[in-house]
Amino acid sequence: MESTGQNPPQRNHTTLVEFLFLGFSDIPNIQEFLFWLFLIIYIIILMGNSLIIIITHVEPSLHNPMYFFLGNFSFLEICYVSVTVPRLLTDLCRQTRNISFVACATQMYFFLVFGATECFILTAMAYDRYVAICSPLLYSIIMNHRLCIQLATGCWVSGIPVHMGFTYLIFSLPFCGPNQLNHFFCDIPPVLTLACGDTLVIEMLIYVIALLVVTIPFILILQWTYNI
Repeated sequence: MESTGQNPPQRNHTTLVEFLFLGFSDIPNIQEFLFWLFLIIYIIILMGNSLIIIITHVEPSLHNPMYFFLGNFSFLEICYVSVTVPRLLTDLCRQTRNISFVACATQMYFFLVFGATECFILTAMAYDRYVAICSPLLYSIIMNHRLCIQLATGCWVSGIPVHMGFTYLIFSLPFCGPNQLNHFFCDIPPVLTLACGDTLVIEMLIYVIALLVVTIPFILILQWTYNI
């Protein structure tokens, strides 16, 4: 007897190897203006934060915890904007705005890590001011050099393993459809919209990480500010 069953048709998928930024492509007439605008802003950020770092390093009277964290924050701001702005400036100057799969994952990873570090450093700066105001006599004992180094190190490294795993999960999803990112850098929402697989777990993790990285530091800063 001859079988009449038929196998379901196989759907051909092409795994993406690169993404294409849409960015400001819908407003081509002002891209030159945007290039110079973002370039000037970027230069101002680099110069301003570099000046803060240099002054806090060479001026002995500024060698205290407050300016130590301020120097860290300024260096972080340079790193943070350098993840996205140079790429944006390059894309505004050329016709093709493609980015490889690996480069997109790398950009997202550093963007998330530096964003988490910013939240942690702001929390450390708030704690420093809380101790300085509420316990001025014990300030130099509590906020000693060793604690400052530990806090700064913790701020810089805490987000690394979390966002390394998170970025890996995002880019482990299958990407088999359109490759056009409706953004000018690899942010989470536009990348997830291109994923073919189930993104529910990733979306739940976004809320969990936001709670740990943003909400808890925000609550701590509010509490210390209220106690002052």
